[in-house]
Amino acid sequence: MQIEKTILIANRNLEFFPLTFKYPKPAKIVDQNFCEPIAKYCASAAQCNLFNDAVQTKSGDIRVIELFAGVGGFRIGLEHASNRYKTVWNSQWEPSTKTQDASIIYQKRFGVEGHSNVDIATVPVEDIKPGNLLVGGFPCQDYSVASTLKRSGGIEGKKGVLWWQIHRILRDSKNPPKYLFLENVDRLLKSPVKQRGRDFAIILASLSDLGYSVEWRVVNAADYGMPQRRRRTYIVAYKDGTKLAKASQKADAEEWILKDGIIAQALKCKRSEKKKQKNEFEIEGDLVQVTNEFNKGKKNTPFFSAGFMQNRKVCTFDVDADYKGKKLTLGELLVDEKDVPEEFFIDEKELPKWEYLKGGKSEKRKTAEGFEYNYSEGPMAFPDFLDKPSRTIITGEGGKGPSRFKHVIKTKSGRYRRLVPIELERLNMFPDNHTEGASNLRRAFLMGNALVTGIVENIGRVLERWI
Repeated sequence: MQIEKTILIANRNLEFFPLTFKYPKPAKIVDQNFCEPIAKYCASAAQCNLFNDAVQTKSGDIRVIELFAGVGGFRIGLEHASNRYKTVWNSQWEPSTKTQDASIIYQKRFGVEGHSNVDIATVPVEDIKPGNLLVGGFPCQDYSVASTLKRSGGIEGKKGVLWWQIHRILRDSKNPPKYLFLENVDRLLKSPVKQRGRDFAIILASLSDLGYSVEWRVVNAADYGMPQRRRRTYIVAYKDGTKLAKASQKADAEEWILKDGIIAQALKCKRSEKKKQKNEFEIEGDLVQVTNEFNKGKKNTPFFSAGFMQNRKVCTFDVDADYKGKKLTLGELLVDEKDVPEEFFIDEKELPKWEYLKGGKSEKRKTAEGFEYNYSEGPMAFPDFLDKPSRTIITGEGGKGPSRFKHVIKTKSGRYRRLVPIELERLNMFPDNHTEGASNLRRAFLMGNALVTGIVENIGRVLERWI
């Protein structure tokens, strides 16, 4: 059964045009079973308020501010976790593109009210609707700060670095969000190369100075049964005075990381059997000093895959996933071959190019200046394994051209093909056809930028009990 609905979609100039599309009827969800058959999962992600322009909130609801929203991965995961999560304000702006595909899709799916499609740095804090929870997948950039000349002791982040927009909202809001739920790439813990761990130390210290305790975990979604091997750093923070902060203050830091914290309850883990080192230290100095001195001259980052920070005191060590449930594979979410457009099949004449790019190499190459060097790389699976979770989707997944990194599968008929947009959406556990309306190339790009919503859902389920 299909639900058909005509809605009004706003482009960035707020001109409206009608669009009719079909959306699957929500399926029944079994509580805590976040790795049910993927097609049913994707269908069930449709929320009752998905097509309403006005988000209705009531006492007890969790008011969400979603920054760097993309096509709404955080929103899908949270609203699938609990109907208490209500996104009251959201921002999506892509400075490098003329057509704001992600913003258009977000508005098409969730409505125009509370949506901002301008540079977040130009939005006054008072224009952002107040919320309990701030979420967002902020990009990994240079988080360093410098002293300002405007006032004694002031600091200033580099222009365009979006972390400092989160910091500005938390610092300047009359009633800042008491809870944060953020996502970043896994290399955040060890950047930059010349001063390992400095950027994450700046983030932790700046949050601590604003009164937040922070827990984090690098999570590979496939380790928890999800259909894509996608490693990301997830950060949960809570302000002094909240129930969570009070509970964490009474707890042992290691137990909080392994058992009692939000992420530990949502995604069970255990101490790593191979990497047993544990670091405990305090991040000292103001943010300028952290920028200039933290871990300077050392080869390795002091941060491991899991940790907790309170009052700038850090406890961190490596953990392994402790999951024994069902594991989804790439093969389980493929559409029927007869439904795949011909453009996604690879011409037999092109196969040697794909095989070369996917294969191992050890060869001499020359730079544009004529310098000769040795180049080598190992082989990649060709075609991709169907009985395992997929590799990580990257932003360059779309397009017909041969590539080392694009997914290629072999069909039952023996033909080779690329993945279609619906399959990429399913790898991130998005609703089917969520990005419909953009070109196939852009749909692939958007999924390469997205997160796995099942991770957000599970953390959201635990967090909801505390707010």
